[in-house]
Amino acid sequence: MKSDDGAAKSRGRGKKMADEEGREEKRVYDRYDLTPEEARQDHRDMLRFLAINVLFGMGLGILIAGSLLWFDIGGLWTHVVRSRHPVVSALLLFVPLSLTFGSVVVGSAIMTMPYKRKKEL
Repeated sequence: MKSDDGAAKSRGRGKKMADEEGREEKRVYDRYDLTPEEARQDHRDMLRFLAINVLFGMGLGILIAGSLLWFDIGGLWTHVVRSRHPVVSALLLFVPLSLTFGSVVVGSAIMTMPYKRKKEL
């Protein structure tokens, strides 16, 4: 029985010492880790990629909404022009289509991105 208690105590001390050593160690970068500067640049590149794709998708949505009005499909142009608040009616057509197409283009761009490590061996 005594040997079990002693082993448990020594395991507890060993764990405590390992925790203290872990706290004292400075962060050592693995060869696959990015430095903070590289990570910032990577984030900027990704945000730029997302912004370009969302703007393209929103432009596509606005183009489609404009063509629906231009060709008077389903009498949309007639209804918008004859409504009490034509601006609100047009916004109710343009905004959802631009948001939908923007999110679809961003989603498809993210899903088709090739996977590659930033730092190779």
